[in-house]
Amino acid sequence: MIIKSLELENFRNYDSLSMSFDSGTNILYGDNAQGKTNILEAIYLSATTKSHKGSKDKDIVNFKANEAHIRTYVVKDGLENRVDMHLRKSKSKGIAINGQKIKKAADLLGLLNIVFFSPEDLSIIKNGPAERRRFVDMELCQLDSFYLYNLNNYNKIVNQRNKLLKDLSFQPGLKETLSIWDSQLVSYGSKIIERRIAFVKQLNEIIFDIHKKLSGGREELEIVYEPDVSMEEYERSLALSQDRDMKHKMTNVGPHRDDFSFMVRKVNPENEADKSDAIDIRKFGSQGQQRTAALSLKLSEIELVKKLTKDTPLLLLDDVLSELDSNRQNYLLNSIGGIQTIITCTGLEEFVNNRFEINRIFKVSNATVTQEN
Repeated sequence: MIIKSLELENFRNYDSLSMSFDSGTNILYGDNAQGKTNILEAIYLSATTKSHKGSKDKDIVNFKANEAHIRTYVVKDGLENRVDMHLRKSKSKGIAINGQKIKKAADLLGLLNIVFFSPEDLSIIKNGPAERRRFVDMELCQLDSFYLYNLNNYNKIVNQRNKLLKDLSFQPGLKETLSIWDSQLVSYGSKIIERRIAFVKQLNEIIFDIHKKLSGGREELEIVYEPDVSMEEYERSLALSQDRDMKHKMTNVGPHRDDFSFMVRKVNPENEADKSDAIDIRKFGSQGQQRTAALSLKLSEIELVKKLTKDTPLLLLDDVLSELDSNRQNYLLNSIGGIQTIITCTGLEEFVNNRFEINRIFKVSNATVTQEN
């Protein structure tokens, strides 16, 4: 799958934009705050219905307008598809595929699989658990519409249950209705836990070799899923937490509190890892170890999409090369052959130094994009 072209109207700092991409490597270069990342955001929105920044639609629409339009032409399995996205400041977005309106995000997800890599992702290991859950959720939602369905319903029920917990202060008689929400939480939440277990297993089968090569054979990495509650204990734990939930007016048990740890083992000269020597690099790893693990995670994401979809994803690299040392840069650039890639950067020197093949170059300056080759 590849993105063929993109058209924007009143999106962020762009009044109007039309550009076509090569199926290989595309470079967007220019000074900061000119609009490079906005192009990647528009593509990401076209694939996932969400901003990678978590921005709301009203903040994405150009401040001079009330609505914005994104039109993306995607080629998949030899067929061209047009994705139209209509963003409005005061209403929910409208989405159409080939002129046909869709009602659910699930109808769009999978048409264009995206792997997005930004400097912020290099901190995913050391930052809070919400970012690690978001990474897992965004990838699974692209790959599994059933997971998206369960996650959306789970989040709605958590919000409704939390509202009920607040209302209990004024209407204590509503306590009897808690059990209705609890049974639904357990139903949807258990399916989320089950899928996350499978996802981490799939990811570990890929990340092990990637991280070992990336660390020069010196380390082995394993991702460990840390569910807040097991499927077997979910219902009981939720019941035991009821008094605490009522006191804090929020739901304290469930997969919305899950986390994932990254365990690294040093490999000795005999090429054997000492399993007793594993450290959790969220807490005890160096910045270099955390960055290497984050890069391994993104490269594994690419391979997992290939494996599960039997197709290649679109790779978006947002000024991430400037944050990597030369060894990690080289490994990343050597790993993306055969994948359509769109890279933003402030200058072309890093690519010249790496003698990296560039198929199309765009200069971005003050929301104007000029193709240079």
